[in-house]
Amino acid sequence: QVQLVESGGGLVQPGGSLRLSCAASGRIFAIYTMTWYRQAPGKQRELVAAITGGGVTNYADSVKGRFTISMDNAKKTVYLQMNSLKPEDTAVFSCSALLGVGTGQYNYWGQGTQVTVSS
Repeated sequence: QVQLVESGGGLVQPGGSLRLSCAASGRIFAIYTMTWYRQAPGKQRELVAAITGGGVTNYADSVKGRFTISMDNAKKTVYLQMNSLKPEDTAVFSCSALLGVGTGQYNYWGQGTQVTVSS
């Protein structure tokens, strides 16, 4: 059974930093893409950052220069380093992964982790 488990959320002051982790487990033979999304109260879910198994990255304009996505293929874990956090970054952050499992590709979601930026 494939699972994605996120960690690292919490409360941080404006200007502070957090690092989120999302670890995939199970019988996975390939990682195609891992993506961080966020959803703030009353707003639609938005893509924050994505990384392919080959290391190609993509960021939302709102986080460019502040957030960095990276992946440890051996650990099947994706990280989101978030610096210079702003109150408007407050949201539930969720990890999604397109993985090779069995004979196909499947998309999986983690449970989400709350990030609150407030003084």
